[in-house]
Amino acid sequence: MRIRVKLFAVARQLAKTEQLAIDLPAEARVGDVRQAVLQQIPELTDLNDHIRFSVDAEFASDDTKIVAGSEVACIPPVSGG
Repeated sequence: MRIRVKLFAVARQLAKTEQLAIDLPAEARVGDVRQAVLQQIPELTDLNDHIRFSVDAEFASDDTKIVAGSEVACIPPVSGG
């Protein structure tokens, strides 16, 4: 299945786009999305432990299943005051 991953903050800046298209197996989980995002944006590897993903507007663990049509977002840490 093909999903789109919305990118925020530094992920968006590094990718120079607002979203990525990722092909995943039918039984994919957020952990698979994480690996695919890191392959496409290797500069995020150092932040991997701090990157959160959401599925359908709710934070998700790496074990969360992805289904066709899910809205997935990559949310790296942000700083500011």
